[in-house]
Amino acid sequence: HSFSLNSLMLCYQPKEHPEETHYDAKFDRCDGVEFDAITPDEKGNIFFFKGDHLWKGFSGPAQLANGTFQELDEYHHLAHVDAAFRMHSKDEDEPQAHDHIFFFLDDMVFSYYQQTLEKGFPVNIQQVFPGIPSHLDAAVECPKRECTTNSVLFFKGSDVYSFDIKTKTVKKKEWNHLPNCTSVLRWVEHYYCFHGNNFTRFHPVSGDVSGAYPKDARHYFMTCPNFGHGEAHRKPRCKLDAITTDRMGKSYAFTGSMYIRLDTPRDGIHHFPITRSWKEVSGAVDAVFSYGDNMYIIQGGQIYIYKSAAHYTLIEGYPKSVTEELGIQGPVDAAFVCADQHVAHIIQGQKMIDIDLTATPRAVKSEASLPIHKVDAATCDSEGVKLFVGPEYYLYQTPKVLAVSKISPVAQKFPPRIFGCED
Repeated sequence: HSFSLNSLMLCYQPKEHPEETHYDAKFDRCDGVEFDAITPDEKGNIFFFKGDHLWKGFSGPAQLANGTFQELDEYHHLAHVDAAFRMHSKDEDEPQAHDHIFFFLDDMVFSYYQQTLEKGFPVNIQQVFPGIPSHLDAAVECPKRECTTNSVLFFKGSDVYSFDIKTKTVKKKEWNHLPNCTSVLRWVEHYYCFHGNNFTRFHPVSGDVSGAYPKDARHYFMTCPNFGHGEAHRKPRCKLDAITTDRMGKSYAFTGSMYIRLDTPRDGIHHFPITRSWKEVSGAVDAVFSYGDNMYIIQGGQIYIYKSAAHYTLIEGYPKSVTEELGIQGPVDAAFVCADQHVAHIIQGQKMIDIDLTATPRAVKSEASLPIHKVDAATCDSEGVKLFVGPEYYLYQTPKVLAVSKISPVAQKFPPRIFGCED
């Protein structure tokens, strides 16, 4: 597990330093802490660093960092970590770096895999990341579906260095509008700059900030008494409004005005406002389905179509009426499209309408009566067609089996932990 260091056998000798004791009084992040570095590990556990201590996850007390990453203290007496990030992307030119954690201290970089220091490390930052300065403030990975290429963003003051993993070239930017970040976290495809005890969410390409920031980190990234962000912080009831998976494998469940990612369990389950990713859609949605490179969101009598790129973009001219786009009258209870198929299955009450998505204008192929009276949400995955009703779902082998069924199968409970909800 070496990072372009197959022939590099440099050994960094431990610094000589007088015998010192670690900071004995543990930090309490609920008092308001400015973190030195934040990074997830290969399992999605998030580490928060301050001085020679760290926190594991969003709750729990501080621990000495050398208890988890022993060599950080052996090779460089750990007063603090300058920056850290996890290389999660599987870049074709650096596949061996997948799921490694990189720590930066002064002018050196450490590479860990499964909490074990790699052979040949630590080395000078320039040996691994040429063009990147020492004494960094923060670092974060940015995969090519969110940045132009598989990259790492390094922060030092208002300067941001975008490091291309494949070409090892650096582009320097100046983001004076963003606070100086002492740590940066990529979490569920969102980017957070931490400064003081606050954080600011930003776009990883432009650095743009949208929304009301800064916000106090204690409301969102840790469990503290008398802190929390209201209704969104409490688990909703187990009743879905819509569920879908796009072509890139990103899965979403919608409930009320919130959504969750289902395909990133390592990052935990967290509810975000729908407007976070689909800013033109306000409030609850009725149905969502994915087809080709697009995501279709139905709300009332309108349909929004978004390009399923890293940052969903509304196609020009939308929203349009459901009638204009699909050739049917609303409202819609649920909708789904099976992988590699070209039919949108639209559920209205006890009726399922099949629409040919290759036809212009869109045409109704067939209609069928369903044995279930009211469906909340529907999806089609490798297991079959799932119709969600309250905290339960009904599984059918195929849309055709669903269309000819006269009785419903035995209802199955969906695990609340998957959807971050409660019965």
